[in-house]
Amino acid sequence: PLVDFMRQRGMDLLEEYDPVLNPKSTKVFLNGTWVGVHKNAGQLTDMLRALRRKGVLSFEVTIIRDVREREIKVFTDAGRVCRPLFVVDNDPKSPLNGSLVLQREHCQRLADDQNILAELAGVTEEEREQRIFGWKGLVDAGVVEYLDAEEEETAMIIMTPEDLEEHKLMRQGVPMEDTKADPHRRIKSKPNPYVR
Repeated sequence: PLVDFMRQRGMDLLEEYDPVLNPKSTKVFLNGTWVGVHKNAGQLTDMLRALRRKGVLSFEVTIIRDVREREIKVFTDAGRVCRPLFVVDNDPKSPLNGSLVLQREHCQRLADDQNILAELAGVTEEEREQRIFGWKGLVDAGVVEYLDAEEEETAMIIMTPEDLEEHKLMRQGVPMEDTKADPHRRIKSKPNPYVR
């Protein structure tokens, strides 16, 4: 089904691919098998990631775009170790652009879960899962995303909310002063001013 979806979104099957006509096309791999090529790799990966964040694709699906090798790799197989990370909204049209997708409403729903759990004593596990927001709600809302080791290599990961704020200020052109109060300043690398 994923191959059919990508084909409807402009992927040419490997059998139909002519390297002379489209030498700049990006190779598309599904679970290690070369299935086709696509002319607009950025659009395809953004679409697949959006579907994963909306819950249409499983949160365990890995989507990797290797710009240097001109490859898109999609893994749906089992056995990959994934870790959860908070998502930063990178939609230029969004009012939350550059901020965490996690908002006060999500935190409030998690806090409300404690009250709901007290009311749900004696109900089945399925009913409890349907009534509470919990971790599954964060994943379904696109607040948390699972990345495996290979996808982490192509992801930009910021370790603290302070680093995220520093990055946003740098993008706005605000000069950064060297803080003496940071206990990690000796081992922390300087932010890259060219990263957008």
